[in-house]
Amino acid sequence: MIKTIKELRDHGILPTAQRLAVAEYILHSEAHPTADQVWERVRVTSPTLSRATVYNTLNLFVNKGLIQRQVLREGTVVFDGMNDAHHHFIDEETGQIFDIPWDAIEVKTNGNLGEYDIHAYQVVMRGRRKKKTS
Repeated sequence: MIKTIKELRDHGILPTAQRLAVAEYILHSEAHPTADQVWERVRVTSPTLSRATVYNTLNLFVNKGLIQRQVLREGTVVFDGMNDAHHHFIDEETGQIFDIPWDAIEVKTNGNLGEYDIHAYQVVMRGRRKKKTS
């Protein structure tokens, strides 16, 4: 919890009990949950936490640069607690989203993108996760 308080303060966020509850889940999870999924999960330990508070808290975290808002599934906004540069793989069978290390993917360009001034990019791959064999 001390680490989470520090992360909030480092991003200029006052660490209230509600914000801590949301941050504890989103920052220490590999999941890429929707706001409703965060609310469902967090209200187990904070039953008085309202859906509106969770939505407002997530938006505050995004605006302060603590987490990222992503549209990785068509029509669905998810929240990503990993702020380091990385890519994503979406398992089409389960819908699960996996973080892929930045250096695992090499993107090449001839440098001629015309009128575009690129400031960030990520690769989103879709497919099926291979089953582990014994």
